[in-house]
Amino acid sequence: MKKSSLLLLLTSLIMGACTSTQISSALKTATDILVDSPKLTTLDVTNGLKEALVKGAEYSTDLASKTDGYYKNPALKIPFPPAIKKVETKLRQLGLNKQVDDFVLSMNRGAEKAAAEATPIFVSAITSMTINDAWAILKGEDDAATQYLMRTTGNQLKKSFRPIIDQSLEAVNATKYYTDVTGIYNKIPLLEPVDTDLTEYVNNLAIDGLFSLVAKEELAIRKDPIARTTELLKKVFGYEN
Repeated sequence: MKKSSLLLLLTSLIMGACTSTQISSALKTATDILVDSPKLTTLDVTNGLKEALVKGAEYSTDLASKTDGYYKNPALKIPFPPAIKKVETKLRQLGLNKQVDDFVLSMNRGAEKAAAEATPIFVSAITSMTINDAWAILKGEDDAATQYLMRTTGNQLKKSFRPIIDQSLEAVNATKYYTDVTGIYNKIPLLEPVDTDLTEYVNNLAIDGLFSLVAKEELAIRKDPIARTTELLKKVFGYEN
């Protein structure tokens, strides 16, 4: 087991960063660290990685799909498309702040609605993980599991999300706001008309946001013993070979 894990636990206790429940859990884990654990089996690694990925995926999709999951999270919020940033600037100069704000809000509402559909796609990829995949992730970088998920689900998510994003944008009037905003801009004399694929833009940022949450959860499981909420996660992610 990693000595750094014990150091982290003891530091947390000394600094008073834990609740009484966390202290109890931390002490138990610290005790386990002082005892040699049996060698990890292939089944341990495979099941542990799958459990960790499912945990991270479910947490991420649940968080992102809540109302304001994107809109009020600075790390996930989908802004006015940078490709047409000049449109936002000009419209705000013309006093059309509400139209712009409504448009931004509706894009984020669309992403929140679509995010709820990601879990089955994630779980399907996770259950297809091979033994070699599992060991590579365990021995890999801090975001190795997230990178695996990106490789195995990225294209499917984009394909599956697009119609959902389309429907979501329509449902929350994002497409209407976008048409209104760009339509107003394109009528301004002497300015070059603009166009962009709104669905593709929202789709990409919605997926990027989900993966950023998965990566954050993976890092917590790897680095923070208290974040390992089951014995199997503690065993697999606390193991040093």
